Amino acid sequence: MHVPDGFIDAPVSAATGVVAAAAIAVSLRGARRELDERTAPLAGLVAAFIFAVQMLNFPVAAGTSGHLLGGALAAILVGPYTGVLCVSVVLLMQGILFADGGLTALGVNITDMAITTTVVAYAVFRGLVKVLPRTRRSITAASFTAALLSVPAAALVFTLLYALGGTTDVSLGKVATAMIGVHVLIGVGEAAITALTVGAVIAVRPDLVHGARGLEQRLKLRVNGELVDATPRLEPVAAPRTSRRGLWIGGLVTSLLLAGFVSFYASSNPDGLEKVAADHGIDQKAKEHTSADSPLADYGVRDVDDARLSGGLAGVIGVGVTVVAGTGVFWAVRKRRSTTSQAA
Repeated sequence: MHVPDGFIDAPVSAATGVVAAAAIAVSLRGARRELDERTAPLAGLVAAFIFAVQMLNFPVAAGTSGHLLGGALAAILVGPYTGVLCVSVVLLMQGILFADGGLTALGVNITDMAITTTVVAYAVFRGLVKVLPRTRRSITAASFTAALLSVPAAALVFTLLYALGGTTDVSLGKVATAMIGVHVLIGVGEAAITALTVGAVIAVRPDLVHGARGLEQRLKLRVNGELVDATPRLEPVAAPRTSRRGLWIGGLVTSLLLAGFVSFYASSNPDGLEKVAADHGIDQKAKEHTSADSPLADYGVRDVDDARLSGGLAGVIGVGVTVVAGTGVFWAVRKRRSTTSQAA
């Protein structure tokens, strides 16, 4: 759903840039409360993983594909404020290095793909967790539902932005129907990826999953045939099964394999937005990307003729750059928190 330059006019693009900048500023402050010495490295890894999985377009309908947006996954794993930053880092790397998503449309993309998906997903997730039993299965189910709803929500926000600043004269009803319809299908893929990933991390390190904090259950005693609380204290459901270093290395290796090898087998069909834009003429005034001459444009390495090798190298470079950039940002936020706490 990366919006290129030219889809949305300059005033609305500028306004979303202001919204995105404000949201990032708020998220930087909020992330100080979410990040600690354990979770800061994980946040950088989450950004790299999202970058890698976004390279894996999956077919959703005839001639159409979809890919992970990542807001729900990031929010549940590392928190909503840090989640906004994770997806924003990914979008920035994609726009600058890979010519994916317009640079003048960066505010649009952050507002749509980072802010909207994270806010909607985390709100749905927290609401479900409050009413479901506090178990790992409940967290996974809530993750699935939150991710599923976040994608059509992003499609709806794009439609609203297009209504305000679309550069072509296309029926808003047709845009809304097409965008939301195809992104409901893409949402199913997003939900599956999110639930599987969250479930996998919870299985080995539930203490590192932001959305699983408080994943505890009260001790019960049976008294006169009824279960009653034995104590107000809480017992953890699961203990860590692997080290933080092991989780980080495993996650990084997985990201590199996905981006460097599996991505070659991803669907080559246009994603939901590209398909809708082509079918309904939204792309009539699309502009060439500012970074079109980048050595990594279109997820390939210039002058490497073998398509498999070119795409694989680009994916590996992307994962590497994203994990370094993301980890640097989150360590800086973490350090800022420590400095502020000491000053206080």
